[in-house]
Amino acid sequence: MERTATCSCENLRIVCTGEPAKVSLCHCLACQKRTGSTYGIAAFFRRDAVRIEGPHKSYTRPSDSGFPVTFHFCPDCGSTVFWEPQRRPEFVAVGVGSFADPDFPAPTQAVHSESRHGWVKDID
Repeated sequence: MERTATCSCENLRIVCTGEPAKVSLCHCLACQKRTGSTYGIAAFFRRDAVRIEGPHKSYTRPSDSGFPVTFHFCPDCGSTVFWEPQRRPEFVAVGVGSFADPDFPAPTQAVHSESRHGWVKDID
């Protein structure tokens, strides 16, 4: 199975083969700022199962774990599509919303619940 995630203007694409190793919902404040929402959701694919197509720019920031994370976004529309956590270099994380697929697998874990907005329900 192949799934393709894109930015808003579709100039940056990442093609992922197979099922994600993990889908994680993150409530950290940095993800809230990055997404403009109350959380971010990432699908983690093995690095050898992804193909990146199109131009992208990068931004690296520290994470709560102490390991930097490099985010890749479209230089035209600014959408963040994927990121590389140095703590887990064998994986590439892809924003689940970038797949624009309502049938995408749900998250199986939530992290940084201390920053979860009170009106956002926890996952089961």
